[in-house]
Amino acid sequence: MNAEALLTKHFGVADHACSIVLEHSRLVADKALRVARSLGDPALDLNFIEEAALLHDIGVCRTKSAGIGCTGDAPYILHGIIGREILESEGLHRHALVCERHIGVGLTTDDILRQGLPLPSRDMVPLNREEIIICFADLFFSKKPDTLRHEKSCDEVRRNLGRFGEHKVAIFEQWLQELSG
Repeated sequence: MNAEALLTKHFGVADHACSIVLEHSRLVADKALRVARSLGDPALDLNFIEEAALLHDIGVCRTKSAGIGCTGDAPYILHGIIGREILESEGLHRHALVCERHIGVGLTTDDILRQGLPLPSRDMVPLNREEIIICFADLFFSKKPDTLRHEKSCDEVRRNLGRFGEHKVAIFEQWLQELSG
């Protein structure tokens, strides 16, 4: 499976957006692999972690995200479920679940209903260590072109998550403990 080719295929003529998402995804994949390797757990699927991290934001290609040059119709919050649809259509069902479950520290049915998000009413949270590692790594990087290569500090991640409630910060803190091999 060639993640870069899949991104290029689905972003089509949106070259600038594709290059931003690809660079962001490479940073996420690199951090996810560093975290996974530091745990020394032979049960972790490093190949899957790398592939899924590279593809976790593929759904951005169909969103309206002017800041990075995407001119789709869907709101950005839908990029996770769009990514799931895209990767399922490519036969990558396990990778597809990472797309859906990687938003923040995951979205619960309660989050979706309380915030009035235009998402299906179901839990979309990472369920296994590979998914958690990718989701965790993603928290440290933005797709904003001017800060693309900046790795956020844990305090910056906490502040970002804090806007959605202290329970989100608590999940991050738990992950921080579990993933500090």
